[in-house]
Amino acid sequence: MATRAAGGRDAAALPRLAHPESGFDLARAATVRSLPPAALVPVPPIGTDGVAPPRPGPDLVDAVDPSPAVLCSALARCVVEILAGARSLDQVARWVSDAVYVHLLRRNMLAQRARQDASDSAPRPRVHIGDPKLSSPTKDVIEAVVMVHQPARSRAVAIRLERHRSRWRASAINVL
Repeated sequence: MATRAAGGRDAAALPRLAHPESGFDLARAATVRSLPPAALVPVPPIGTDGVAPPRPGPDLVDAVDPSPAVLCSALARCVVEILAGARSLDQVARWVSDAVYVHLLRRNMLAQRARQDASDSAPRPRVHIGDPKLSSPTKDVIEAVVMVHQPARSRAVAIRLERHRSRWRASAINVL
């Protein structure tokens, strides 16, 4: 019984890939045999009228980019979980600047050492995230404070967001 490849053709009838020194003919392999010649009509590129396709501007990016309030709430939760040892720092690397990443890495290492000295495990912290308070000193900068309530205490997380390549990134995060 012959095995069938994609398109319903016998697998034995398809050309096999071989080492380049074994007589492999690249020109022969590059020809398209399964499509009729009429199907090989070139497709015109986008923007053939001489106008370039639209680039993602602020109004197009907002559909993909989360709102600053949602991003601040999520970052506050993530930072508290990172410092508690329940979340990996790499999960927020996309949303923070290099300086913030290094700062969080140092704080995470200090917290990890303190947990090892006290022989504590790292359970996921129970947190309730308050509504972020946002202010915008300039058009491309947002400063926010998010209250994070835990059973034993409440903390404030101060976050500064800046536009970086048409999306928000945290350029400063402080847990108070």
